[in-house]
Amino acid sequence: MIKYPLRVTILCVGVGLIALGCFIALAIVEGFPDLVAIAVLSALALYAGNRAVDFPDGTKFSAGFMIEAAAVVAFTAAGSLLGSLIVGMFCGLSIANLRDRDWRRVSFNVGNFGLATLAAAVVFALFPSSWMNSPPLLIAAAILLTAVFFVVNDGLVAVVLSMMTGEPVASTAREMASSTFQSLPFAILGVFLGRLYLDVGVVIVPLFVVPIFVAREIFASYVALKRSHDDTVRILIGALETKDKYTAGHAERVAMFANYIGLELGLAPKRLERLRLAALMHDVGKLVVPNHLLNKPGRLTEAEFAQVRLHESVSAEILTRIDFLAPVAPSALSEYTRFSPVADEKGQPIEPHIVAVADAFDAMTSTRSYRKALSQSTAFRELRENAGKQFHPRVVDALIVAIEIRHEEYGAGHEAQVHDFAVEPPAAGLGSAGLGDLLAEESGRDSDSPEVTAT
Repeated sequence: MIKYPLRVTILCVGVGLIALGCFIALAIVEGFPDLVAIAVLSALALYAGNRAVDFPDGTKFSAGFMIEAAAVVAFTAAGSLLGSLIVGMFCGLSIANLRDRDWRRVSFNVGNFGLATLAAAVVFALFPSSWMNSPPLLIAAAILLTAVFFVVNDGLVAVVLSMMTGEPVASTAREMASSTFQSLPFAILGVFLGRLYLDVGVVIVPLFVVPIFVAREIFASYVALKRSHDDTVRILIGALETKDKYTAGHAERVAMFANYIGLELGLAPKRLERLRLAALMHDVGKLVVPNHLLNKPGRLTEAEFAQVRLHESVSAEILTRIDFLAPVAPSALSEYTRFSPVADEKGQPIEPHIVAVADAFDAMTSTRSYRKALSQSTAFRELRENAGKQFHPRVVDALIVAIEIRHEEYGAGHEAQVHDFAVEPPAAGLGSAGLGDLLAEESGRDSDSPEVTAT
């Protein structure tokens, strides 16, 4: 059973009660709309809502919004807002939640879908009736209805998820933004089906059912493909973990920090997914690097350092040979991750720079055999000092802001993963990773031109 904080329980119950209050108020003011239309569209909404496809990230998608859009057109044209509210509430009624007696989710989902559909209906009621006879204007209406629906729906969901996870509301909402674009075709189809329903009646019900099946199969195929991709990534990460547990944990943390940065920079969901893969896989070439070099306490010789750096080209080669990972291959090469104002002006992709900053930050705030973890403030200082020279300034700022707004702490005393070493690591120094000129006298470089790298 999920443990819900009290404030989440209050919000879930509150959303359900607000929807119930709207239902009672509209029933008194308007009376009930056509019962046949209510029964048919509510049944379709209930069916579509419970045929949702589960995405790996925990979100769901169904063709239910198509039914809700149709209901908005059909009932609003008849002068009823109550019909849209009822259909929306049925779309949010999950049989699984009822079976699990998760009444908080039942209350929230029923209320949320009902209120979001009602908000869309209120906006649609403002349109002139002449729009009903103009296909281009109906498409425009569908776009606006989609925006209104998801502002309400995703906004409330983002608040709940933020309360449960501690993630900022804005970041959570941005992660959910892809559902708006995915639902737009169904909204357009639903608006036109609603228009047909006004002219023809219940005989067009089969036209509603077919898209529900088609949509589910399309998204189920997409989810199956994505899961196969994730399985491939997991196998590679598993191989890294077998070889060196630090490397696997490091890759996962780099992916987390990269996601923080991507959200802060407002990257689209597809780019965030590509960024996640790039971060997870940027060190996969370490599979060919001997462990005694990865974990060497002392300084590397020139030949050893060259052998360790070989993992970059190996990583890029491995990623290039896997079709869905090929686009992220440049993120494994330092020539693409080093900041250059000229390249930035030409619109060079920012993903490699994000991975570079996330990589360096985790390397600095983690304990290795050659050096204990640095404090978070030290890591921030190193990133800022190298911003504009080695690291992309906007990326550095985004990481620092993202961590600070989450009130998270990493580095000495706050490490996410601690390893036991046969020999106690030194408190500072470059060691085998070549981690920047934190101690200029050890590097032999001029202290005014530091460089932070991580391997």
